Amino acid sequence: MWTYHPELLATPVPRYTSYPTAADFGPLEEGTIERAIAGASGDVSLYLHIPFCEQICFYCGCNTGASGKRARVETYLAALHQEIATVASLLPPGARVRRVAFGGGSPNAIETGEFLALVEALHAHFPMGSPAIAIELDPRSLTSDWAKVLAGVGVSRASLGVQTFAAHCQKAIGREQSLTMICRSVDWLRGAGVTSLNFDLMYGLPHQSEADLEDSLEYTRKLGADRVAVFGYAHVPHLVPRQSMIPEVALPGPQARFAMAAQAHDTLVDAGYTAVGFDHFALPHDPMARAVRQGSLRRNFQGFTDDRAEVLIGLGASAVSGFPGLLAQNDKHTGRYRKLSGEGRLSATHGIVRGPEDQRRGAVIAALLCRGEAVLEADLLAETGERLAPFIAARLAAVDGARLTIAPEGLPYARVIAALFDSYRAAAPRRFSSAI
Repeated sequence: MWTYHPELLATPVPRYTSYPTAADFGPLEEGTIERAIAGASGDVSLYLHIPFCEQICFYCGCNTGASGKRARVETYLAALHQEIATVASLLPPGARVRRVAFGGGSPNAIETGEFLALVEALHAHFPMGSPAIAIELDPRSLTSDWAKVLAGVGVSRASLGVQTFAAHCQKAIGREQSLTMICRSVDWLRGAGVTSLNFDLMYGLPHQSEADLEDSLEYTRKLGADRVAVFGYAHVPHLVPRQSMIPEVALPGPQARFAMAAQAHDTLVDAGYTAVGFDHFALPHDPMARAVRQGSLRRNFQGFTDDRAEVLIGLGASAVSGFPGLLAQNDKHTGRYRKLSGEGRLSATHGIVRGPEDQRRGAVIAALLCRGEAVLEADLLAETGERLAPFIAARLAAVDGARLTIAPEGLPYARVIAALFDSYRAAAPRRFSSAI
């Protein structure tokens, strides 16, 4: 289905979970995040970052650390409780929390009682409108007790970090987990009432073959994952030092990565999944697939989403908050985060104010990634015409009047095409991961 054009994929580009991207953030004026929270209204979503894992994987680029040092975990959670209280005190009465997501790291690296205390704190401080609750989970530290807690809290969406079922690939990336462990986790979560279960898979892993990926896709299908995210492994040891444990010579080359991405797309679509962008998939009954059909799919810091809330407030170290006119990130350093939060202060002093031009370009980028098409104003069409030409010539995209459409064959090039509308990339080029 897809044709490999290496020259069109040569430039690394962002994943565009926001526009402008985090690479373009800078210092914010004092009080910026507080004013944004105080001005929020309507439906609000919350994201809580738990930066701990029981075991750290070699490939992982997340802001996380080992959970073995209990004092560090406990002081972090105390700071998180304080931030919950501070943020809630700023939120106006008209706002209502409709969604809550716990991510990391691995939220199940903390104790079940600590997780319950966080949920209780949210209900005690925020105006909660029977929110949908989602959580990311590490199968290696998931237990039957955790499943009972998730059921009691009412978690309906969960994401399992599977990555691969191939034992030799698991060993190479420092994430060994048996098929039995994954199956047990699925059974626990289904029994706990999880109706939307996501598997995170990866291609481009060390020593990974197309047969290895095919096996992982088949196990995923048989285990009934409602959603599947198939990410290309981003090898950036200059940014993530732990990735130096993975020998670069063991990684598949660019053409092999492209073939794996195409293989995942074809296999999952043939199995009945709806394609969400080029690397996400959902069964027809899942809310994500419905959002695709209805044209309401959106993109935020958690990737593709069916969440329609305009405000996402991030809680915890490195968490990002998104407002129509502002993107703001909490301090990445857990020590500084704990200090500021403990003093009743918010640490989101880094970010960017989104002016009208940012919002206009961001809407184009989001439309291209979420719907595969965008209506362009004359200046944007003129600005990008020459750079769009190679994609049009290769029949990866087409322009009809003011409408730019990405062809089905152009799906793996969507991020590269979207990047043509990113004014920050030309002014301040940065080093990103491979586009596929």
